[in-house]
Amino acid sequence: MVRVLKIIQENDPVLRKKAEIVKDPKDPEIQKLIEDMVATMKSAKGLGLAAPQVSVSLRVFTIDMEGDISVFVNPEIKDFSKESIPFEEGCLSVQKTWGSVIRPKKLTIKAFDENGKPVKIRAKGLLARIVQHEMDHLNGILFIDKAEKLYKIETQK
Repeated sequence: MVRVLKIIQENDPVLRKKAEIVKDPKDPEIQKLIEDMVATMKSAKGLGLAAPQVSVSLRVFTIDMEGDISVFVNPEIKDFSKESIPFEEGCLSVQKTWGSVIRPKKLTIKAFDENGKPVKIRAKGLLARIVQHEMDHLNGILFIDKAEKLYKIETQK
C-alpha cells in the first residue's frame, strides 16, 4: 500500500546530515521508499523530493517534470557547465520561503533508476536546477544556505 509520508521541516537535524549510500537499489524496502516518495511528492505538488526530507538519510531523490517521474539512487554529478544563472527556489521542507540561488545551467548526472539500472543524464534548465537542489539535500544543504536573499510568502487562509 502506497503511503504519503510526512515531510520534515528545516529545523530537523536529519536535513543537515550527509545521506548514506543505498547498498541495493532493488531492495524491496528501497522500492517501497521510492513508491512512497513519489506519492508524497505528488501529494505535496513538489517538483522534487529527497529521502532526507521524509526522515530517511539515504541517497535517493525523485523528480516530477510535468508528470514525467524520474528516480535517482546514489546519484553523482559528473560535470557542470561554466555558465551559471540565478533563479527563484522554494522547498517543501522550508515552508513559505523563497530565494534566488545561482546554479550552473547544465550538468551531467549518473545514478541508478528505480529498477536499479544505471542511467546517465545531461540536464539543463529547470531539470538541472532541480537535480542540484535535491543533490544538496543529500549532502545536508538547504537552498536557504545558498540563496542571495530570502523572502517569506504568507498564504491566505
